[in-house]
Amino acid sequence: MRPRSAELRRLALGCGNFGGIGSAPAFFGQGTDEETAFAIMDAAWAGGIRWFDTGDAYGGGRSEEWIGRWRHERRADELRVTTKVFHSTSGDPNDHGLAPDRIRRQIHASLERLRVDRVDLYLAHEPDPETPLAATTQTFDDLLREGLIGAWGLSNYDAAGIAAALSCGKPSLVQSSYSLLDRSDERAVLPLCVAQGVEYQAFSPLAGGWLAGKYRRDAPFPAGSRMAQRPEPYAELVSDRVFDGLDRLREEAAARRVDLPTLAFAWVLSSPGVSGVVCGPMRPEHLDPVLAAMDVALGEAEWKRLASLFD
Repeated sequence: MRPRSAELRRLALGCGNFGGIGSAPAFFGQGTDEETAFAIMDAAWAGGIRWFDTGDAYGGGRSEEWIGRWRHERRADELRVTTKVFHSTSGDPNDHGLAPDRIRRQIHASLERLRVDRVDLYLAHEPDPETPLAATTQTFDDLLREGLIGAWGLSNYDAAGIAAALSCGKPSLVQSSYSLLDRSDERAVLPLCVAQGVEYQAFSPLAGGWLAGKYRRDAPFPAGSRMAQRPEPYAELVSDRVFDGLDRLREEAAARRVDLPTLAFAWVLSSPGVSGVVCGPMRPEHLDPVLAAMDVALGEAEWKRLASLFD
């Protein structure tokens, strides 16, 4: 088993709910408040997590601002940050995309909010069909050469988009949704990343709270949960197949004397080709199962058996 410190380096704190619900303008100013965000960052830091993941439009810029303020007040100089570019930070539907001049405008705004001279990892948040991919990747390479970013990558790209980017440059990392309830990347994205030496980082490892046991069959969604606030990305999970699989996974977790989210998170960490995982707790105590998953070792046979619970 690898040392716990080695596993912790694979974790990033997801800050997408700080001051909003992701990049959705309708939720700017909602989501996790500043006091709770600071408590979550304190808990992550105390637990050994040294990489925070955000996006310039999360909470309309509030997420970056709060991370920057927290880093400055805590003197957390070792902190490394991922941020992303594509969506509008103001909610202006005409201000989005990956055009070179827009990327340059956005990176400088991110640096100011984060209070840093360089972003460690800069991601295209999603594909921009209106901008030639070569122009976007060239801009990222220019920012890298100028020292404004430490590396660049892609988020929410399919295999074809990743292959196209690889023909123009070399993304360091691909970030995508992956969990026991979302394994679509196993078909093409993960094999491509492994073959090309591109790191793969999973986000939404608990599928918006589904694998945390937050949602029960024939019960209303808890107030404040993702399904109560923004259910669209996970609407297809409301099914007997998923609830039956959750019941089986709960039994597996009990047999190992761990809780449901701990086992679900450990499964992602044990997945072939997965380099790291972004966890997005809503409260500090939600980090407990994430950190506990560092001590759960799953062999290949166990991993496959758990994967089959939702078939």
